[in-house]
Amino acid sequence: MHTLSRTTRRKQQLVLQLADMMLAARLSRPLSQLPGRTLSVCDRENGTRHTLWFYPAPFTTTTRRTYASEANSQASGKAVLITGCDSGFGFSLAKHLHSKGFLVFAGCLMKDKGDAGVKELDSLNSDRLRTIQLNVCISEEVEKAVETVRSGLKDPEKGMWGLVNNAGISTFGEVEFTSMETYKEVAEVNLWGTVRTTKSFLPLLRRAKGRVVNISSMLGRMANPARSPYCITKFGVEAFSDCLRYEMHPLGVKVSVVEPGNFIAATSLYSPERIQAIAKKMWDELPEVVRQDYGRKYFDEKIAKMETYCNSGSTDTSSVIDAVTHALTAATPYTRYHPMDYYWWLRMQIMTHFPGAISDAIYIR
Repeated sequence: MHTLSRTTRRKQQLVLQLADMMLAARLSRPLSQLPGRTLSVCDRENGTRHTLWFYPAPFTTTTRRTYASEANSQASGKAVLITGCDSGFGFSLAKHLHSKGFLVFAGCLMKDKGDAGVKELDSLNSDRLRTIQLNVCISEEVEKAVETVRSGLKDPEKGMWGLVNNAGISTFGEVEFTSMETYKEVAEVNLWGTVRTTKSFLPLLRRAKGRVVNISSMLGRMANPARSPYCITKFGVEAFSDCLRYEMHPLGVKVSVVEPGNFIAATSLYSPERIQAIAKKMWDELPEVVRQDYGRKYFDEKIAKMETYCNSGSTDTSSVIDAVTHALTAATPYTRYHPMDYYWWLRMQIMTHFPGAISDAIYIR
């Protein structure tokens, strides 16, 4: 009994030490500078509790994943469609891939309304960058985009090289604060829009033995309080991408997933005004029993946390752009890319590889 208990504790300590080593491979400052944590673990055999100290090991490194520059040699006029190019990742990616020599079809939700992002892309006056009206929720617009791309290819029978499913929306709110309409709205864009667009373009992609790159999120690998509508859709994108990768492998089409961390500050998803507008609408539409049970103080505290999260993200999207470019140009692209800062990378590893009791104790309780 005593020997087994010691073995169990040793395994738990090894798991925590592994986390230190995983982080050491990504971190650019000494781990000894990071705060320690303690975990209280119950031995199920005798009911005793043991305290484990989660202190960083003394490893340092300044490395991060980099990608060999293959874009210029691999692009050479190959056609790529990107969804959601009005702003954010899609807008930056359209300009970047154009500069690398791709023929870029930039799908824009607001092209018909003369959006500023669309005008800027059009102002490049290049025959290798063409904006097209594309709402991924509307089948007719997706099919029209397929025909636009097909007619813009030099040889349609050779197909289209790449599809980047980037279009997406986000929201926040705990489960009881979120309406069913909101769940459906987010899923229609993030999940079904990705499925719809991919299915429509697969015939062209198969002919080219090309690439599908789906923009997911770190929240497609790990859940987070108050983000269930978004997490559900991104978990769905992950599963869809895996299934598609298995099916396309014998046909020569490669499928990759990019899982960005917190880039809200760079993507214009939330402004302080939009957060407050969402919060007001959410509170006004709550059932009375939910308002009374939770109270306004609790609700406002959660909104304040969301504001803090939105203000803490990275504004440099270059790691995301580099990941997508590598997925489109590398001879052997990665299955998944993780452009995110070290905190979120380590949290994702712990939440996806360790027992739930450990990740819950560190991040939730």
